[in-house]
Amino acid sequence: MSSALQGSLMVDVAGTWLTPEDRHLLRQPEVGGLIIFARNIEHPRQVRELSASIRAIRPDLLLAVDQEGGRVQRLRQGFVRLPAMRAIADKPDAQYLAEQCGWIMATEVLAVGLDLSFAPVLDLDYQRSAVVGTRSFEGDPERAALLAGAFIRGMNDAGMAATGKHFPGHGWAEADSHVAIPTDERSLEQIRSHDLVPFARLSKHLAGVMPAHVIYPQVDNQPAGFSRRWLQDILRGELQFDGVIFSDDLSMAGAHVVGDAASRIEAALSAGCDMGLVCNDRAAAELALSAAQRLKVTPSARIARMRTQAWASTDYRQDPRWLVATGALKDAGLID
Repeated sequence: MSSALQGSLMVDVAGTWLTPEDRHLLRQPEVGGLIIFARNIEHPRQVRELSASIRAIRPDLLLAVDQEGGRVQRLRQGFVRLPAMRAIADKPDAQYLAEQCGWIMATEVLAVGLDLSFAPVLDLDYQRSAVVGTRSFEGDPERAALLAGAFIRGMNDAGMAATGKHFPGHGWAEADSHVAIPTDERSLEQIRSHDLVPFARLSKHLAGVMPAHVIYPQVDNQPAGFSRRWLQDILRGELQFDGVIFSDDLSMAGAHVVGDAASRIEAALSAGCDMGLVCNDRAAAELALSAAQRLKVTPSARIARMRTQAWASTDYRQDPRWLVATGALKDAGLID
């Protein structure tokens, strides 16, 4: 393998503060990011302190969370309980409400010292995939793109870069890639005319894309996140996407098709991912790190685009826009 391979790892930690082992891991130059989960979170002040302790070790680390709204919302106590995106679509002023949701979500995440939430979900709701379901804005691709675009505008206004997931679309595959290896038997033409539409429409507005752990056998025999055909030919080539490609969690069952954690990180980076996530399995993260060190990977310059340039103030609830945005969502019956 050439020493020119670019990429880095995003890892996690077990608790609400850093252990000496965590600090050692985060000091490794091949680690470029950290994602927090519900187990790392008590309340806003504690998350701010955790973020600050991480940045004291590595100011350059990208700090992330999954804060979509609905059932995928790690930051809960002391944060607005945003609706599932599908709940917005039926409202008369859905675009306006989607934009307010994006702004509120990003403002709260930035205020606790994190750079980004992996959002929005661009998968289409075919009423087939339990793992997607109400996380999706819509089943109609043009309307999904319209609402996701509004959500992205809100995120960007708050100062956060957007990451679309799960390329090229997880909505048709029925199996859950957290516990199985889903397949989508449709042709590239079918996928292109439906699921790829939101990614194509928004490719210039997305700073990041996360591919699905789904195999599309009519296109490639590898899951999309390990496929040069999907990532290089279609995402980079056809859709002209020049942002960051994040792998989905390489510890998920859908990633096991390519072997152990060392094989997975090499396959993901070789296919074109800029950052490989290895979560909820410290032994796997250490194995992936050893592989990255052996491969002499260097970080992608694209990663810097995902870092926020200005964290939101901790007294954001005094901002007039906060009152307008939360008021609109309350009036629409989307939040309490």
